[in-house]
Amino acid sequence: MSREFIKRQASFLLQIIFFTIIFFGIHIYILHYFTSDQKFFFPFWQIYVFQFTVTFLLYGYLNFTMEKNTTQVFNFFMIGTFFKMGLSILFLLPLLLAEDIEKQPDIINFFVVYFLFLFFEVVSLVRMLKNAN
Repeated sequence: MSREFIKRQASFLLQIIFFTIIFFGIHIYILHYFTSDQKFFFPFWQIYVFQFTVTFLLYGYLNFTMEKNTTQVFNFFMIGTFFKMGLSILFLLPLLLAEDIEKQPDIINFFVVYFLFLFFEVVSLVRMLKNAN
């Protein structure tokens, strides 16, 4: 692995940690303020840990791919995004199969976080590709 790979990966790790902490805090504050009596199926930290892990691993794979072949990064990003969607459905499966609970608040919370991390991932990927050229 080259120095550039390690530099990009370390930079992304610091950025995603900062991003996760900030948005986790905002998310908890907003939900505490507006829905203090609502019970959720998934603890919020599990959603954030899941999204953090999947996003970091996908970016690492894209970073590794860029070392080998810059032209294939977008194709692998699309494949990785579909894989991430599949993992998200697996993550939500216990909620989707549960009976006698309100599912909508949990699903909305999950996908708000999902799209925040997807946006962060796309911005980071664009920045990585721009710096490569």
